[in-house]
Amino acid sequence: MQNALPAEVVVWVIVGAVFGALFGSKLLAWLESAREYWAQRDNPAAWLGGKTIVGGLLGGWIGVELVKRRMHITRRTGDAFVIPLCLGIAIGRIGCFLTGLPDHTYGTATSLPWGVNFGDGIARHPTQLYESMFALLLGLLLMALVLRRHHPAGDAFRWFVIAYLGFRFLVEFIKPSDKPLLGLSAIQVASLLGITAAAMSMSAFRSRPSDVMAGARGEQV
Repeated sequence: MQNALPAEVVVWVIVGAVFGALFGSKLLAWLESAREYWAQRDNPAAWLGGKTIVGGLLGGWIGVELVKRRMHITRRTGDAFVIPLCLGIAIGRIGCFLTGLPDHTYGTATSLPWGVNFGDGIARHPTQLYESMFALLLGLLLMALVLRRHHPAGDAFRWFVIAYLGFRFLVEFIKPSDKPLLGLSAIQVASLLGITAAAMSMSAFRSRPSDVMAGARGEQV
């Protein structure tokens, strides 16, 4: 098994993830609700509110990759974040559900028996709970993959990205969000870009025998 990364390197990777996630979550929130933010352009404090998980995920990934490139790190480190991300999303979305309408993460109106009235008299898809349950199931599936370690290093993270962003792309169709981009929202476009990047990255690394063997031996962070 490869030696662990030096503590200083780990710190910088975490810094890249945190600041990348902060920037990405805010940028995509602004793009997703551009009209609402523009309407409050004279209120700078309003621009500080709002964030998106998709933007945070993609921004954090980009931040980590920039740090690794800067520090000439070639080892794939994403697998270590998969289970915490799944748990964080599952728990966080329960909080979104309990917040109700002010959180703006609810779904469109539905006649299904599990529709939830968040206080406005309309039964809506509880999309927060859909996402929470999906994240838990995805975490269990990927936990088996990570624990078995019979896979190329980094594949668990990329499968997480593909599965989660695929879910977000689909569930956005039952959310009352602006969809000005050929019937798609900014989050849906970002999700498609993230899926493409993860699939291309996985394909590129699978073509390198050393990475495949390293994953098979469990040589990863």
